[in-house]
Amino acid sequence: MVDGFLGRWSQRKQAQRAGVPLDEPPAPTPAPVSTLAPIPAVAAPAPGEPPAVETVAQPAPEPAPPPPSLDDARQLTPESDFRPFMARGVAPEVRNAAMKKLFADPQFNVMDRLDTYIDDYSLPDPLPASMLRQMASAQFLKLFDDDNEAEPPQPPEPDHDHTDLRLQPNHAAGQVEPGGGAQRDADAA
Repeated sequence: MVDGFLGRWSQRKQAQRAGVPLDEPPAPTPAPVSTLAPIPAVAAPAPGEPPAVETVAQPAPEPAPPPPSLDDARQLTPESDFRPFMARGVAPEVRNAAMKKLFADPQFNVMDRLDTYIDDYSLPDPLPASMLRQMASAQFLKLFDDDNEAEPPQPPEPDHDHTDLRLQPNHAAGQVEPGGGAQRDADAA
């Protein structure tokens, strides 16, 4: 059998399945806080005498201050101490109000340019105007008013001087009659 935490855990699971009531340890009760706590002090004994124990009263620790409120958060300045507003017992709305006061200070209200969506993407700044004029989408959207659009661009004239590029007429092809394409091919066969 396993000792330690896993052994106790296994025994408790088996007891729960068997329906045996579990032995719950009693919850610790906090001791009452007294205002003066006795602390023993030892005085130097005389030779041959047993040491005498005296009790000295020591003041009790000060009670914790109450958690800050919204009024305290409204009175904050950039030079204030914000640590009490980050403690465990502070209400979330008080903590949020203190953080708003802190980040309203221009020192902390500066963008670090690491955020992806802070740029204005509606500006065509990255593309120069000359490159934007050449784009087909800019011409389609008619972003620029040009005088060149009045006359459509003409395709370049083919160069027929080269013998390999010269178009030759096909004299072997006959006249094609309308509507007789498939039937004429069947008659010829």
